[in-house]
Amino acid sequence: MKIAASGVAPLVLAVALAAAPFASCAEAAADAAAMQLTSPTFAANAVIPKRHGCEGKDVPPALAWTGVPKDAKSLALIVDDPDAPDPAAPKTTWVHWVLYDLPPSTSGLAEGAAWLPDGTRIGLNDWKRARWNGPCPPIGRHRYVFKLYALDTTLGDLHEPTKAQLEAAMKGHVLAEAQLVGTHQKGD
Repeated sequence: MKIAASGVAPLVLAVALAAAPFASCAEAAADAAAMQLTSPTFAANAVIPKRHGCEGKDVPPALAWTGVPKDAKSLALIVDDPDAPDPAAPKTTWVHWVLYDLPPSTSGLAEGAAWLPDGTRIGLNDWKRARWNGPCPPIGRHRYVFKLYALDTTLGDLHEPTKAQLEAAMKGHVLAEAQLVGTHQKGD
């Protein structure tokens, strides 16, 4: 079988165009894998100190992140407890903190988060408060999941959204996600 030279170029072009979306997916996957969330206050899967919960000063821990995708326009942070009320028989996920529209140039938050970066907006936690409320488990050792999202847009004023409302607004806009899990039980 003989292929004319004029038929090869369109075939090569078609293969290159068909592969192009996969290159973008690979780049997005590399960006997602590169984003990391850490805390100088506690290691991954380790105990969150008492000062961050209801038995202490109830201040948020320091957080740091790296690897935010270069095309991110904003960040969002959700902290929740999937073990409420009892880790032996969880019934709900309890939300402790909701932040969004953090500038993507931000590399973290100081302990206590006395100030938030310009433009940052706060949503409602499950106490119906627009603030951090730390670990205060009624029974047993709970996990606290800190989830950082890089978004391809800013979300604007969502009027103190709940976690569910923020997640709905973020749908289709998440470029990357990073998680950090800490644990706590009363007395830690």
